[in-house]
Amino acid sequence: MDRVTIIPAAKAYDSWIDPKYIPEGQDKYSLRNLQTREPEGGWRRLSQAEKEALIRNGNTANDWNSILVGTGFNTDVVRDNKFTGYVRIGNLSDDVLQYHDLRLPVGITNSYISSCDIGSNVAIHNVRYLSHYIIGDNCMLFNIDEMACTDHSKFGNGIVKDGEPEDVRIYLEIMNETGCRKVCPFDGMIAADAYLWGKYIDDTPLQERLKELTQKRYDSRRGYYGTIGDRCVIKNSSIIKDVKIGECCYIKGASKIKNVTINSSDKEPTQIGENVIMVNGIVGYGCNIFYSTTSVRFILGSNSKLKYGARLINSFMGDNSTISCCEVLNNLIFPAHEQHHNNSFLIASLIMGQSNIAAGATLGSNHNSRANDGEIVAGRGFWPGLCCSIKHSCKFASFTLIAKADYNHEMNIPFPFALVSNNAQDDTLDIVPAFWWQYDMYALQRNSWKFNNRDSRVRKLQNIEFDAFAPDSMEEAIAAMKLLEILVAKAWLLKEKDSAPRTDQELRAKGHELLHGPREAVDFLEVTAEGIENSHRKVRIRKAYDSYHAYSDMLVNYAIVNVLNYLHIHPEADLASITEKFEGERRRVWINFGGQLMVREDVDKLRRDIVDGTLDSWDDIHARYNEIWQRYPEDKLRHAYLSLRFVLGAKRIGPDEWKQALNREIGIIRYIEEQVTASRAKDYENPFRKATFGSDEEMVAAYGPLNDNSFIRKVAAEAPSNIRMIESLLAGN
Repeated sequence: MDRVTIIPAAKAYDSWIDPKYIPEGQDKYSLRNLQTREPEGGWRRLSQAEKEALIRNGNTANDWNSILVGTGFNTDVVRDNKFTGYVRIGNLSDDVLQYHDLRLPVGITNSYISSCDIGSNVAIHNVRYLSHYIIGDNCMLFNIDEMACTDHSKFGNGIVKDGEPEDVRIYLEIMNETGCRKVCPFDGMIAADAYLWGKYIDDTPLQERLKELTQKRYDSRRGYYGTIGDRCVIKNSSIIKDVKIGECCYIKGASKIKNVTINSSDKEPTQIGENVIMVNGIVGYGCNIFYSTTSVRFILGSNSKLKYGARLINSFMGDNSTISCCEVLNNLIFPAHEQHHNNSFLIASLIMGQSNIAAGATLGSNHNSRANDGEIVAGRGFWPGLCCSIKHSCKFASFTLIAKADYNHEMNIPFPFALVSNNAQDDTLDIVPAFWWQYDMYALQRNSWKFNNRDSRVRKLQNIEFDAFAPDSMEEAIAAMKLLEILVAKAWLLKEKDSAPRTDQELRAKGHELLHGPREAVDFLEVTAEGIENSHRKVRIRKAYDSYHAYSDMLVNYAIVNVLNYLHIHPEADLASITEKFEGERRRVWINFGGQLMVREDVDKLRRDIVDGTLDSWDDIHARYNEIWQRYPEDKLRHAYLSLRFVLGAKRIGPDEWKQALNREIGIIRYIEEQVTASRAKDYENPFRKATFGSDEEMVAAYGPLNDNSFIRKVAAEAPSNIRMIESLLAGN
């Protein structure tokens, strides 16, 4: 048990670092001197007149000779302080610093300061205990209870310092409550890093190397000081211990911040508000953390928000995300996640971004068996509706929409863009594949525009694919089409009372025939699926015919959009050259790596190169991510082209196939434009929505005119130009 100890006064200020941890030829100030920045004109000792003036102003010091100051030091603005240890203070003027409505005179008053370096023109007032910090220029520190740094501070990084046991290393237990996927956090860690470490736990050499690279990323010597960057404002806060803070950070009313790195800059300032508790973590650039939130063992990605009592524990939260009023434990969350409501929780999950968790959703309701707690894996665009209860273990394809219900069984949903609903009346699980394309085109088309528009990061360390139609979701669409062919064939054979065994290839051929024939032949079938839900009840596939052709249209649109983009960037290219360049075998396994899509071959090589030392630092690994990202546009186009070949059933896309695809895309563009408006118009035509308004004019005043919707106008403006470009290709073809 820790106890209060007594230190002789003569040794009290020499005992911060145990001498056995100071390398030969260095002293306890060596690392401090590397961190600090001298004021203009350098440091100097106090004159006798300055010492006397400081004493008259109510200041005390255990040794006035241990106080160094800048050439422009002003004794008049330093009053009623206690100085201990080795303190250096920069130049102080008679000016006043202002931040919002807070105005404080430059100077240091009513504070206890021990072994600190203090920048020029600071306003430090009523800081009851300030120890072992380096304070930047033009900072405002006001009404702080305790601000201290230990000699062994890691600032939230998962490392150990000299002489420390391994069991003090900080881990984030992501994706699983058992800790089997634990990772060591570090400043600069992105979602791709967390996925690499947390996913491939069976690769023991990789696990060992990643831990080694994290440890060697930082100096293990003891004696680094806490740092406060230039132009920071910290006021009315209680405990700030072992913290590294970037410039222009604003902290007001925080309860406790301990062992944390807070990244902040002039262009991406971070703000932390009232009653916030943060322990053992990393905060990215441009974050907002307010109103009684608690974060323990965490990483918060850049341009993200944590608000209104949220709890973020043992979790990685990706860039451009917002979590408020809820509980989030043991998760890896990729960028662009939204979870806003008080009564939702998210437990032991891998959420792959562009997601939205509604009120009352309980995801990962655990203890549904005697086994260890499971996991949830949700592809991009995951959207469970109000009051959804989902058990471990579940897996969802990209852009799965789940209707309000209690889902009491594990699920594996392979259909992207699907609506999943619990039909209590018939006791079935109902799935409408490709629901978004058929019934909510506005939301689907707005998706990539919305997330790109909200991405205000200056430092874009994590590469992110925002397009809803990308290799991961489109490969799922191809797999879904194949599965629908099999399921439709089985349903037809059951109806025909034909029980003869068929291979999957034979079933696909029959399903393809049915799905390309009269729709009535499929609409009258009851299409069911196995292996979707861990239960004995039926899983019904609704709208199988429409969904199959919706996936086909998505793939055509995906291919032609990428072709048009390529031709716009490469005007010297033509359709024939695209055929020549991108022929080959389609790469079918795409991995969402923190928001960046990679083929499995690149991921496997990345892992090998880390283990054999080719990549010898996290910076090397990040450089490899960027190298893969530079190739991604062509990799994506190749996949899009080969996906079109699949849809058309062609071994090679020649002039006739291009003509067929381009003509089909013209119809798809017109359908998209029409459905974007139609799906948004439902809000204006719904009689129950209109019932709350006294007139159509009042409704328009509330919602704005439909034809003034900026996204609808954007789609309408782009459609004619895209059609003209396609028509010019058809003319040249």
